[in-house]
Amino acid sequence: MTTEAVTLRLADAADAETIAQMSRDLIESGLGWRYRADRVRRLIGRRDTLALVACGRSGTVGFGVMQFDDEHAHLTLLAVRPSHQRQGVARQIMQWLLESARVAGMVSVHLELRATNRPALHFYRTLGFAQTLVLAGYYEQREAAIRMMVLLRAPDAQPPGDDWLQRARRR
Repeated sequence: MTTEAVTLRLADAADAETIAQMSRDLIESGLGWRYRADRVRRLIGRRDTLALVACGRSGTVGFGVMQFDDEHAHLTLLAVRPSHQRQGVARQIMQWLLESARVAGMVSVHLELRATNRPALHFYRTLGFAQTLVLAGYYEQREAAIRMMVLLRAPDAQPPGDDWLQRARRR
């Protein structure tokens, strides 16, 4: 298998349909489809959300969506097409998102994943995430989730300036 070069860029409204379909097929498979195009479009348009797409020769091969609060960020969605998995695409997306969260002054980044998704659990651990909780029935009252987090700075450390999101978007 040849590794294809991918580029990352900020998602825009035109990416919503592709992200929604990938979410349905790669994240929400077997569950109710919650991240439809209209919801993804609203997420992309929010000032407190950073959405990235990874593009290759064949179009969008991956994406990540992170929402920012005052001091904590939440990885809402992350997926890579099977044809591009294990080629560093998810790592590139996560490095961008984690660096953006650092620049934004976030204390921590949180996420949930299916408890049965061992490859994802291993992946997040390699990025420094630690398991914090198992949530029975988190997904449609049918599947457990593992909640994970990574600490980016001490909670009492001074965050960077107020223009954090603008700096993160300029990356």
